[in-house]
Amino acid sequence: MPMRFTLLLLGATALSACTPSPDYRPPRVALTAAFATATPIAPADAAWWQGFGDPLLDRVVARVQAQNLDIAAGGARIDQARGAAQGAGAALLPTVEASASADANRQSRRTPIGGASASLGFPRNYELYQAGASASWEIDLFGGLRRGREAARADLAGSVADADAVRLSMTAEAVDAYLQLRGLQARLGVAERQLAVRRDLVGLIRQRVAQGITADRELNRALGEQQGIEADLPRLRAGIAAQMNRLDILMGAQAGTYRAELAPAAAIPRAPDPSGSAVPADLMRRRPDLVAAERRVAAADARIGVALAGYYPHLSLGGLIGFAGTTTGSLFTGGALQAQGGAGLRWRLFDFGKVDAEVTQARGRSAEALVVYRGTVLRATAEVETALVRLVQGRAEVASLTEQVAVLRRARGQAQSAYESGAVALVDVLDADRALLEASDRLAAAEADTARASVAAIRALGGGYASV
Repeated sequence: MPMRFTLLLLGATALSACTPSPDYRPPRVALTAAFATATPIAPADAAWWQGFGDPLLDRVVARVQAQNLDIAAGGARIDQARGAAQGAGAALLPTVEASASADANRQSRRTPIGGASASLGFPRNYELYQAGASASWEIDLFGGLRRGREAARADLAGSVADADAVRLSMTAEAVDAYLQLRGLQARLGVAERQLAVRRDLVGLIRQRVAQGITADRELNRALGEQQGIEADLPRLRAGIAAQMNRLDILMGAQAGTYRAELAPAAAIPRAPDPSGSAVPADLMRRRPDLVAAERRVAAADARIGVALAGYYPHLSLGGLIGFAGTTTGSLFTGGALQAQGGAGLRWRLFDFGKVDAEVTQARGRSAEALVVYRGTVLRATAEVETALVRLVQGRAEVASLTEQVAVLRRARGQAQSAYESGAVALVDVLDADRALLEASDRLAAAEADTARASVAAIRALGGGYASV
């Protein structure tokens, strides 16, 4: 018997090397050698947000990464996937269980066994003590369990990449909200400064009206322009409050928690060069969402092997060794030893096409995962190109608007002086004011948008993430 059992075990182990499905090969997506938009790209930096040179922004990001609830949920999903992977790996190994029991029995004379025991003089009352261990092992003859383990491990790697994608996304969103906040604060500052200038102009016109030099209609027109600027302030302040609330939520806190820290206006951080890789093919190992999508393809491919294993027999081995006795003193003696061993074979020979359906479903899911992966890669390249174009054109816009604001500021001062000397009409001053306000507002918005475009490019390039 030991020799037969050993031969059976060796034969099963040899058969377990067989798998009905081919090994997985990562999918390939044909991409160009370089991105179409030429722009400087810095080497990848895990702390890419520090390139903005803003200490408060660094503190905001640190809080987001430590306290954000979406990031915490991603970590919990990793724990779930890790448990599933451990369970799939354990399915390949034997299961050993220990057991012990103590029973007190009294047989009825009205039963066949009780009646026979009484007629033979056997005691009706007895105690039974048992202790032992049992083992069972399903031999993975055709790789179904191993493919299941591969799928679970791929799911785990995908969950890790998903968590990294969430971390990158939440970090980028926080930096984006911070830049929007600074941009709105800058625009509010422009409007408030322009309002102060407009009030000074209204004061001058009041003096001229009182002196009879200027008509009331000029005062009314100047007041109307002043009120138009005042009407823009509530909208900007509401936008500032919304961005501060957004940052609080991203930092895992109630809205308003960090308002006192964020409320003081500060300069818009300059837009650094994006960090990442200038080679499109590197996206597939640098962007965590693409890594996660590829791992889902691998998991779906492995589950085809799980389904195909249903066509083949399943072999399981089992054994039991232990002791049984009617007294505790005799429990662990040679006469109380009991043992059992066996093997079982299970094979679905006819199931009305159930295995066929399972294989078809598995292959369909694999094909879907592959298409989704390829689509995700193409969208990723589009995100990179769009962000790089926005960054390049944004920098050009900022340069032009900076020159325009400087020229219009000089023009406005000249118009003010000319109006005070009576050389030009009030409308010329108002037009110069309006042009300066619009250009200054556009400049502040363009500086914030350009910095946000840098964040979008870093995010699209997978900045701060390296596959493991």
